[in-house]
Amino acid sequence: VTPLGAERKYSLTNAPADSHEHARYVIAVKREGNGRGGSVSMADGLGAGAELMVTAPDNAFPMATDAKRFLFIAGGIGITPILGMVRTLQGYEESLEQDPVPFKLYYLTRDAASTAYRDEVAALGQARAVLHHDGGDAANAFDLWPVLEKPATGTHIYCCGPRPLMDAVRDMSGHWPASSVHFESFGVGDASLYEPNQAFTVVLARSGLTIPVAEGETILEALRNHGQRVQSSCEAGSCGTCRTSYTAGNVEHRDMVLMDEEKADQIMVCVSRACGGELVLDL
Repeated sequence: VTPLGAERKYSLTNAPADSHEHARYVIAVKREGNGRGGSVSMADGLGAGAELMVTAPDNAFPMATDAKRFLFIAGGIGITPILGMVRTLQGYEESLEQDPVPFKLYYLTRDAASTAYRDEVAALGQARAVLHHDGGDAANAFDLWPVLEKPATGTHIYCCGPRPLMDAVRDMSGHWPASSVHFESFGVGDASLYEPNQAFTVVLARSGLTIPVAEGETILEALRNHGQRVQSSCEAGSCGTCRTSYTAGNVEHRDMVLMDEEKADQIMVCVSRACGGELVLDL
């Protein structure tokens, strides 16, 4: 819970077996001045010795235990969960608890100054890490196709970052086995990618309650305004906490969580919405 009282999810960057005199959770938070206030309150409102209420970790981005090789792709602050995985693999190597699993990290950022953990990633060496800055120019984007062109048996892809990167990796890895490609998103990106918001109506199948959802309102907000409690966390379509079943309606999915086969009857109510008309939720 942030100093403002908002619930947010942050990735742990330290390995589970992190050696320290006390158990600890290490996170990195990028201060987003134009965000919803959570990161600003974390960056500006905390000091040494401050206390926050936290819950036990919930691993929604687990490492495959049968992987023969890992291919990590991180964009911007999406390095945080990936770094935890890298540190975990390094910990195995150092402790010799299990045979080392090879990995390669591609870390793509705008510039050196805004690159979190830049020195630690660079220290992995060129054989294990590629660090690329595009300067904010799409023409300078790193070409991932040679990396993803040929699926490799036993290799698992883990990608975390902004929506354009996620979409690109999803497109280029479509010929890989679905079970070997894993995504975690930080935000759903540019709203211009979607149809303009329309007002629509939500019907709660169990109670029969009808709730209007305005153009500038999310389903989650409308539900709350009418006394309906739905569990949520990131409110950006990236964590999966507000996953809700629906039985009827034309939905535009704006999240980065649901697989294609899940979209027929599930919706992330924090960002996705109906394309007008009526949406029936299993609530």
